[in-house]
Amino acid sequence: MSPIIAEAVIVVGASLVGLSAALCLASHNVPTIVLEKHAGISKHPRAIGFTPRTMEIFHSVGIENNDPAPDDFKLERAHVESVTGKWHSSSSWSDTDKQNNEDGMSYLQKEKSPKKEYSAARGYANPQDKLEPILEARALELGADVRRQHTLLNVEQDENGVTATVRDSQGVQIQIKGSYLIAADGNRSTVRELLQIARHGRGFMQNIQSVLFRAPLQQWTKGIVQFDIDQPSLKAFLASYSDGRWALMFKDDIERDDEALRAAIYQAIGTTSFPLEIITTANWELTALVADTFQSGRIFLAGDAAHTLPPNRGGYGANTGIHDVHNLAWKLAAVLSGQSSAELLDTYDAERRPVALLRHDQIFVRADYKVHLPTAMPAGEKIDDNAMEFGQIYISNGIIGSSESLPQAMKPDEWKGQPGTHLPHFWVEMDGGCQSSLDLVGSKSWTLLFASGEWEDAACRVNETSSIPLKGVQVGQSAQVVPPNDFSALFGVSENGCVLVRPDGYIAWRLAGLPSDCPQVLDDILCQVAFRVGDYAN
Repeated sequence: MSPIIAEAVIVVGASLVGLSAALCLASHNVPTIVLEKHAGISKHPRAIGFTPRTMEIFHSVGIENNDPAPDDFKLERAHVESVTGKWHSSSSWSDTDKQNNEDGMSYLQKEKSPKKEYSAARGYANPQDKLEPILEARALELGADVRRQHTLLNVEQDENGVTATVRDSQGVQIQIKGSYLIAADGNRSTVRELLQIARHGRGFMQNIQSVLFRAPLQQWTKGIVQFDIDQPSLKAFLASYSDGRWALMFKDDIERDDEALRAAIYQAIGTTSFPLEIITTANWELTALVADTFQSGRIFLAGDAAHTLPPNRGGYGANTGIHDVHNLAWKLAAVLSGQSSAELLDTYDAERRPVALLRHDQIFVRADYKVHLPTAMPAGEKIDDNAMEFGQIYISNGIIGSSESLPQAMKPDEWKGQPGTHLPHFWVEMDGGCQSSLDLVGSKSWTLLFASGEWEDAACRVNETSSIPLKGVQVGQSAQVVPPNDFSALFGVSENGCVLVRPDGYIAWRLAGLPSDCPQVLDDILCQVAFRVGDYAN
């Protein structure tokens, strides 16, 4: 019998989302046990594109983008007969014909850009099989316990915690106990099935066969890394992992042996005059389903276990899952530390499931998947990519001032500090350099942004008695907003107003002006949105 770790969180699954969960939890000093049934990382690289918002999260836990794309990089897809044959057209990564933020500036860059930016981070192109070891190493460095060849058999919970029954690497059945459990065990989630949580959505579309191979194709690709192959006898998608490896994904259900796979690769390229090494193959289901709930008591679903979304240009698969666990980790840390009551955890489903549902619907509005939309189902309205990436709103009991009457997503400059949205990126001069506004936010504390000194005194007084750590930042003093931005315009408040930001960077509350009793108002609000233990009442 494994010892009980009362404050531990169990994470089931050690792929991108599970390792991101471990990393986020460990960064909050939460004891974390990760259970993974496989002995090692998959040979198939799978995901490769990670969005600027994801890189903001990784930056906050000590992982940087050390290989940023050049400033003029544009991700394009060519529609061709074959790579060496006729090229019909090309299209951009964005399906809304707007300037995307993948070529934004890196953190702490001292030069200001004249164009509109929604993040200081750039998108990151790194194959999943190369990123996962980076995440795992950082999680282990921070104290996470990753146990491979540990297969989950059953999970039970009561008012005191969660018990996972596991078959370990020696084939011995053991029990591991913790306070909470995060299921990041994929589309066929054992945890979700044990909990009998149903899923709804577009559903199964088709089986996909893919082949991963190595070949020197750069002499023909013209810098393009994605190709739609369209021939009468071959319809497929070809994508580069930018390290000599390519994946060819077939749009039919035909099973191919090694010889047929080689022939198909040659057909897609349009020539046989190159060395070819087949690395591995994969078969997977093209499916779009969202769980009916992301929480059952002390157990939470994240990533594909919560929402299985097909590969798409918006990067809604792995990225959405990473955003899930970032939302959840600080809340678990606050509850386990005794700062917040367990009601805070109820905001996870309220905030993250609508995000997944909207992303599910947006996939079938866009060109790549319109063909899979039933004719009787209306397509809906396409939302700008920047709004989807940076501007989906949270509505929960942990947010004051957001409501169902608001749009589900808008660009940050359109929200203007609306509670429930992420803190907008803008440049500030601080500590002798130029930094992103996101670096003002404490990942382990709440942050109060204000211009008026009265709020600084209020924050200090609240900190004297509150169990919730509060960081005060006086914009215009310790942090100078770089023109043409200014505090009032960014947040829709007066110079006497303030903005309260959660540890995950989301705005929980704002006040346009100065109340008669700043410390009391601030203390009451922090009690409400942080579900402070000893203060919050239903």
